[in-house]
Amino acid sequence: MIPKDHPRYESLVLRARIVEASKAGILADSAMIAHGRGEAFDYLIGEKTTQNAKEAVKAAAAALILAEHPVVSVNGNTTALVSEDIVRLSNTLKAPIEINLFYRTPQRVEKIEKILKEKGAKNVLGVENEKKGLIKGLKGPRANASFEGVYKADVVLVPLEDGDRAEALVANGKTVITIDLNPLSRTAKTSFVTIVDNVVRAIPLITEEVKKLRNCDETELRNILNNFDNSLNLEKSLKIISKTYADEKP
Repeated sequence: MIPKDHPRYESLVLRARIVEASKAGILADSAMIAHGRGEAFDYLIGEKTTQNAKEAVKAAAAALILAEHPVVSVNGNTTALVSEDIVRLSNTLKAPIEINLFYRTPQRVEKIEKILKEKGAKNVLGVENEKKGLIKGLKGPRANASFEGVYKADVVLVPLEDGDRAEALVANGKTVITIDLNPLSRTAKTSFVTIVDNVVRAIPLITEEVKKLRNCDETELRNILNNFDNSLNLEKSLKIISKTYADEKP
């Protein structure tokens, strides 16, 4: 039991979810390393959603609303941390969820699918025995994408870093939105919109922003996107990290 008055309570709760998911066979062996890296960057942005991230969330919501075929991509860590919020966003957008795993096994896919459906997911793709298309620029099993999901998508939300896949999706003409605490990653630099925030905070914010903006006309939504500059967004994120580091120095 983690005491709620512990100064690192929220962070410890997320660590516990990752540990439990690992024991349950949902995660790859390297998942804890990935989570720890993200946790370090979260510390550097002050473990809160910055105004800069909120602006990126608004742009992401606009892109998802304008999309003809948006898809929410998930991996093991995302499922462990925010499965319920992912499902809520998917249902709000009426967009499918596609399971995309770097270290893919049928057992992990089955477990993740079960969790998402138990949370109320209506359309889970990326499962076994499903029609697949090949994403050009990727090799091996990771080149496979659900024909009715990422392969067909015009906009893909990729929560958490996935550099080579993000690059390939962009090269294939898809708009990629990512949630990545590391503004220096390939994923962050490649994506059209990068939300530099913790996925547990960002996903619910995207859902709320979609609800706010979905009755706006197309011109207003496109203006939001036209006024968003991801390079500037990443530059501001790095300045926030630098300031936090400077403020923390003894």
